[in-house]
Amino acid sequence: MSAPATPRTVQAEILDHLAPDDPEAQRSRRDLRRVNRLMGACSILSARLRPAASGTRGTAPLHAPLRLLELGAGDGELMLRVARALALHGRHSQVWQTVELRLLDRQALVRSETLEAYARLGWRAQPLVCDVRDWAAAPVNGARYDVIVANLFLHHFAAGALSAVLAGAAARCERFLACEPRRSASALLGSHLLGAIGANHVTRHDAVLSVRAGFRDRELSDHWPARGWQVEERAAGLFSHVFVAWRDRADAL
Repeated sequence: MSAPATPRTVQAEILDHLAPDDPEAQRSRRDLRRVNRLMGACSILSARLRPAASGTRGTAPLHAPLRLLELGAGDGELMLRVARALALHGRHSQVWQTVELRLLDRQALVRSETLEAYARLGWRAQPLVCDVRDWAAAPVNGARYDVIVANLFLHHFAAGALSAVLAGAAARCERFLACEPRRSASALLGSHLLGAIGANHVTRHDAVLSVRAGFRDRELSDHWPARGWQVEERAAGLFSHVFVAWRDRADAL
């Protein structure tokens, strides 16, 4: 019989409290790009976004311009990699050639060069600087998205705040996709080994906390509004945990 899973523990991470121009924060954000590569985040996200263009399981396809929002987008570099991967798919689908993208983060981290790189792909990207909890609690006011995406973000929230953020997302989208740390022994071991890729002390510290706050089984499904939605939740790759939700009779990701 396997040992019972360790409960989630959410603790404040160092990077969340550093100023954007702090050299340690800038170094840690560069580290996170490598962490995302190790976790296969771009492949995981693009592989689950790609089928939405043509429709799956008998559902209708998406149409351009697609409205996409990323929660906790940081500097926008990960979604730019996803956009480039989808642009290759876009040769066969117009959906990924015209995208209205909002990059939500509580810090203004997106560089003008990044926005220009999106524009070259046909994506009109715009930073949205606010706290996600304020965003989730605000009236919807018609601001809706075809897809909302979160990567390495939801694990920052304890149960109550997590439910509020997911409820706010569910009220504003047709599909939701999250890629988070998997709470497992192998992922925890990996987090302790990030010094091997030259990660600084901020990244090494925060990575361990991220795994301990990560997800497994149906822990995200349990916080998602059940009525009118279908969900899937599973492990992905070596260290990731994926959650997908879509409205009944809408496209599956």
